[in-house]
Amino acid sequence: MYRLSVETEADGWEVEALYDLCFAPGRTALSSYRLREGVPTVAPLCLVLRDATGVLAAAIRFWPARVAGWDILLLGPIAVHPTRQGEGLGALLITESLARARELGAARVLLVGDAPYYSRFGFAKLQGVVMPPPTNPDRVLGIALDEGAWDGVIGEVTRALP
Repeated sequence: MYRLSVETEADGWEVEALYDLCFAPGRTALSSYRLREGVPTVAPLCLVLRDATGVLAAAIRFWPARVAGWDILLLGPIAVHPTRQGEGLGALLITESLARARELGAARVLLVGDAPYYSRFGFAKLQGVVMPPPTNPDRVLGIALDEGAWDGVIGEVTRALP
């Protein structure tokens, strides 16, 4: 039994510790972090899952970003505690957060990840959308929350201004 809720300020330190555990402290050197630096999250889409005792089991965050003047959502990081992996918690967070993004009127979501995993949620490799180096272009994936929302969207992913 898990409780899903929007991340609060009080959750912040636990979420950061979970990300460090799952991705190592060097995670902040990744190019996607340069896009997040100094930019507030899209708070209604940042979700946490806690077990019945209140222990943090998983978390997901979203950030605003842009591609050639188009607004996008940057999904990530998403993490599931190593002792809870294989329970479908990551899938639950992705599915729920994408549904909420649609409700908020978001048109397109981008992430950097493994296509074999994320394709089951509708993500596919984006052609002509470039993350800051050294990101592998094969890992730049997107999903259109509105039909055709990625059509004609090409260029470099940049920070959304706070």
